[in-house]
Amino acid sequence: MADTAGFDRFFPYDDPYPNQREAMDRIADALDSERDVLLEGAPGTGKTLSALVPALAHAREHDRTVVITTNVHQQMRQFVADARAIAAEEPIRAVVFKGKASMCHIDVGYEECRSLKETTRSLVEAETDRAELAERNEALLSEMQDGSDEAAEARSAVVDELEQLEAEIEELQSANICEHYRANLTHDTDAFRDWLFDDVRTPEEIYEYADEQGLCGYELLKEGMEGVDLVVCNYHHLLDPGIREHFFRWLGRDPEDVVTVFDEAHNIESAARDHATRTLSARTLEGALSELDEADDSRAGSARNVIEAFLSGLETAVDDALGFGEREQVGEDWHDVAIANDDRRDDLTLAFLDAYEGSGIDTEIDLAVQVGETLDEAYEEAYRRGETTTRSESSTLQAAEFIADWMGKGADLGRHPMAAVRRDATTEEVYGRAELYTCIPREVTEGLFDEVAASVLMSATLRPFDVIEDVLGLTDPATMAYGLAYPEERRRTFAVEGPALFASERDDPQTQATVADTLADAVTMTPGNTLVFCPSYAEAERYHDRLNLPKGYLDEAGTPTEDLRRRFVEDDGATLFTSLWGTLGEGVSFDGDDARTVVVLGVPYPNLSERMEAVQDAYDRVYDGRTDAGWRYAVEIPTIRKTRQALGRVIRAPDDFGVRILLDKRYTRAGRDMGQYGVRDAFPVEERDELIDVAPEKLKFAMLNFYADLDAYDGDPPAP
Repeated sequence: MADTAGFDRFFPYDDPYPNQREAMDRIADALDSERDVLLEGAPGTGKTLSALVPALAHAREHDRTVVITTNVHQQMRQFVADARAIAAEEPIRAVVFKGKASMCHIDVGYEECRSLKETTRSLVEAETDRAELAERNEALLSEMQDGSDEAAEARSAVVDELEQLEAEIEELQSANICEHYRANLTHDTDAFRDWLFDDVRTPEEIYEYADEQGLCGYELLKEGMEGVDLVVCNYHHLLDPGIREHFFRWLGRDPEDVVTVFDEAHNIESAARDHATRTLSARTLEGALSELDEADDSRAGSARNVIEAFLSGLETAVDDALGFGEREQVGEDWHDVAIANDDRRDDLTLAFLDAYEGSGIDTEIDLAVQVGETLDEAYEEAYRRGETTTRSESSTLQAAEFIADWMGKGADLGRHPMAAVRRDATTEEVYGRAELYTCIPREVTEGLFDEVAASVLMSATLRPFDVIEDVLGLTDPATMAYGLAYPEERRRTFAVEGPALFASERDDPQTQATVADTLADAVTMTPGNTLVFCPSYAEAERYHDRLNLPKGYLDEAGTPTEDLRRRFVEDDGATLFTSLWGTLGEGVSFDGDDARTVVVLGVPYPNLSERMEAVQDAYDRVYDGRTDAGWRYAVEIPTIRKTRQALGRVIRAPDDFGVRILLDKRYTRAGRDMGQYGVRDAFPVEERDELIDVAPEKLKFAMLNFYADLDAYDGDPPAP
């Protein structure tokens, strides 16, 4: 068993939540066995500290670093608060890390930054050498005045070196350098390190401190990370293999000396797909051809053969995929078009091969990559020398590397070839983009989980555990699930036998009338605020407008939600309509009076698309023989997780109370007659047991009885 006293010192509060002590014990045991952990805990049950406390104790004992990560912005702030609370009880060295883009003082890209650092470092080193030689020159001059012939000869050599250095420094000073990074190299930065670990500093605080001192906070933070106890970061630092390699190097840790903790781990699947998916637009291909026109390289002709043919193939595939009149409807956002085939290679590849007229496609793709690398190196040198004010990147290299991947991986089981089109806002021209869409996320995640010491994946909606194991490539993890340990009499979960809101039924007048009346009843019977999660933003707008409530709030796609949430929770008796696929459905708490009732309207199946079909097909092929593996892994389980996340926005503490409503027949027992579309049995058994089926017209009475029994109404209860 793990040493309980060993991790108690990292727990920052007097008493753990119910089940938190058991979870910490079990996680500590698993980490001591270098075993991964899947932790599901209901919202508000202290998952973060349940994982972080034993992980820090394990890391302290075994000289390791804990990296806790999330893709939810609000959770990053919570991690900082938890780390500060821990540091107040037990000294830890913790850093909060963000990407360079959010911390750069001069707003340059990664490649430009790298070049600037190299030139700046060369300049500082040359100036240091000059100072040392100047000091040596003075010493030799003194010896010469004392009559030393050897000193005269040595001084002559030193003077020659100084002249060479002066010329080198003059050239470097005319090049592009970063004054912030130069200050890092030339100033005493011990005060920064003392300040950094005096508390848990946010990236914003580091930026402000460094900017006042004229320093580069990002580089100082990287240098200060070595051997720290805890790092807070976002997903891409771990999921991108290239970034991860650098990240661990900055930590001064081999992968086996790192313990990772993933929050909102149900999101790893989609995040891994995003990180592994690659795209190449016609604009980049056209840029590559223009670049090759100017290239003085014998291999440029071979590169042109490949890139020109791929551009032709892309244009042909896109033209053939667009139906009659569809081109005129293309807007400024990317619109997917189907190019994949069931019985042969995709249309783009076939058109590419048909257009290609070179001397050997594999050889010429290799030559195209080589030309691109040469051009990229030339751009790097020109920027370093100050001949250009920005660091260009080779379009030829980008295009050639993508084409090499396309031909090598386009037929892979887990990669799906796609194309998309959009309209140029300036020229009105419609152009295309090729995409290698990653369907199986374990291709990204399995290597990470294999190489680190252990990982803890936590979420309120991880189950079923066997699916997350398969999807992410985990081997025999320890699993634990903790439901709401708060008093059951202080919550109700109703499954309303309303219409099954299939997309084809949503415009039906009778369906809309039933839904609107049921929502109005739920709002009326709620002693406080109500959250309504809809299948889409369009449905949210529909019922927001239809109910026309005096205190109705509407969350719209693409708009910031922090101010909307603030105004909603400060109100009383208000109703917020939003989409289940928006940002308010997870990672955002509505504690206590912030919201009393939450309604999930419909079953939030993802939109049917080629991407979704590709993922389903990939799972069906990978797990051949498992009944409905594609539907279950790609559609049903993510949908139920999304629903459960929304239900978890309320009832977040032992003294909290509220009502959770699932408004759709498919959640009820009657929905079991609808085959795979009935979703009641997809919920964990203890949550399923809490579902109370109720007719739409009876919901108001059930809510009235529940809230009245808790004396939740100010004054007389509303009339049903």
